[in-house]
Amino acid sequence: MIGMIGQLRTVVIDCPDPRALADFYSELLGLPLDPGASDDGWVVLAGSGHRLAFQRALDLRPPSWPDPARPQQFHLDVQVEDVEEAEKRALALGARRLPGQGDGFRVYADPAGHPFCLVFSD
Repeated sequence: MIGMIGQLRTVVIDCPDPRALADFYSELLGLPLDPGASDDGWVVLAGSGHRLAFQRALDLRPPSWPDPARPQQFHLDVQVEDVEEAEKRALALGARRLPGQGDGFRVYADPAGHPFCLVFSD
């Protein structure tokens, strides 16, 4: 390996309503909104190190998990201590449970339809 070219700065998620989806992830992950880096079509949550941003994509066709006709393009794994409590809170924020789970994770969709997992250890 020759060396690092750069560092990850921001993970960007396309969605029809950047502010609404940013609010969802702000509550889910406890990340604050960065008002200096946000406008109507671009909203940023700033954490320690990396950022999560949401950009307007009015024609977004969300994935249909687990249908391969419209597969996911990425997903976030969210580490939780208590999956039952985390699930209640995520659902109250607007997430919905999706089919499938494995040892140590459950699959959900955010309000824009992007899959994410609550990851836990038994």
